[in-house]
Amino acid sequence: MSFKPKTRWARYLWAGTLAIALAATLYTATVRAATTTTASAPAAAVGLVTRDKVVLRAAPSDSAASQTLLWRGEALEIRGAQGDFLQVWDHHRERGGYVRATQLMRVAGDAAEAPQLLALMSFVSEQPGAEPLGLALAAAAIQALPTAALQGPPGAAVMDAIGRQAERLAERATAGTGRADDPLLTAHLDVARRHGVELTTREQDGRMNICYEGDAWRRLLVLPAASAEQKARAALALTRAECLEQPARIADREALDEGLADLLAHADAPALVPHWRARIATRQAEVWSRIAYARAQRNQADTARQAAQRAIDAIGRIEKAELVDDDLARFHAAAVRVNAVRWAAAPAVPASGRLTVATRRADDGQTCVSLRDPKAKADAPALAERCSWGQVWAASAAPNREGTALALAVQPVDGWRELWVFRKDASGWAVQVLPPAALQPGTGYAEFAGWEPGGQRMLVAREALAEGKTIRRFEVVKVATLTPERTAFDAEALGPFSRWPDAAWKRESLALR
Repeated sequence: MSFKPKTRWARYLWAGTLAIALAATLYTATVRAATTTTASAPAAAVGLVTRDKVVLRAAPSDSAASQTLLWRGEALEIRGAQGDFLQVWDHHRERGGYVRATQLMRVAGDAAEAPQLLALMSFVSEQPGAEPLGLALAAAAIQALPTAALQGPPGAAVMDAIGRQAERLAERATAGTGRADDPLLTAHLDVARRHGVELTTREQDGRMNICYEGDAWRRLLVLPAASAEQKARAALALTRAECLEQPARIADREALDEGLADLLAHADAPALVPHWRARIATRQAEVWSRIAYARAQRNQADTARQAAQRAIDAIGRIEKAELVDDDLARFHAAAVRVNAVRWAAAPAVPASGRLTVATRRADDGQTCVSLRDPKAKADAPALAERCSWGQVWAASAAPNREGTALALAVQPVDGWRELWVFRKDASGWAVQVLPPAALQPGTGYAEFAGWEPGGQRMLVAREALAEGKTIRRFEVVKVATLTPERTAFDAEALGPFSRWPDAAWKRESLALR
């Protein structure tokens, strides 16, 4: 037989580090066969372990001493056969022994078996817990497929299978974080690592996430033969916020998000079925909302307005009827984030009413909000003032008719919008803050929804993410104390929301989605 190592190894460069372990075993086995066997002797082959806790024995007998335990997906060089056992060599452990033939799958690594390998890979990759074997089959398929096929639909199918199994393995590892050591999971992670799958650890909101590094997804995105669904799945995997390493500088985070937005735009193909388009739109809404806040923080009102409008448009394209339960949860989380920044899309309006607000930049960089009486002299002191490091949405200012209170939207951090309430009492003017929920700032909003006649009560919509769920409430709040007097999970259940809602809020807010 003829064998050209340089040609074969060159093909593995296209597949990254995925097939290195299997390729090394195949390479060693083939070279050994070429140099030590006669023309009529069969070439050495590779065996893939098909189940967990396979015993590598010192002799071809079930009673022989155990050398070690093998796990599904491991690749062994087959050096001979004796009865029901195969003599193998484990290049990773540098140890030989015997394994029952029924516990291994022979892989020759030639083009003739490529269709069978692809079929097996497709089947195994859908089996939870079988990720190491699926990755081994994908590596074997890369070995067997011709170079041209690797650039076509078969190559795209292999990259897709690798990415999906690596993601599922990362999810298993994340779910197991903090538990006692799981030998099965540890072994599967080790086998996957030997096949070139790199997992990283990311911390978000105090929670550790194990994430796939994404090499297969990136390679899939540049394959012209990849289907629209495959590219969409890759784009969604590469843009998960919990698996991105966030730069320290705001400008760098904005640049990262702009790159993610571009990636998602290329994946948003007309050929996508509705539920996949909805998934892409949901992620686009998340990304553009972050971009809008970053631009607003840098006083780029026009570009922030464009970004916020793109986030709102993305949410508007989603048909909730097309979403499954998991997608629906992500949709609501994205809607909360977009609603928190929606005031960035609002045009600047001239001050009106019996109360107005003015903003100024303090020496320390904070934005200070001054409450003013428009009828007072220009040099008159402010009625009240409060400063924030966050983003003040001056266009949201909503005074009551009586001139005794004003509501203002202020976003201290990305994704979290609070409601500032300036109110007058017997001792003068004061400012109170109503957060989206009694939680550490995360994702949520508290927003003005209208005034009851008399100006003593205010309609408020509040929504926040808590324990993986969105909690939305509509409240009638007493202005003097900011305590809810009536609460409901549906606005229609409260009469004031039918009689006195603010027209702009009812038209623009995503709270009524």
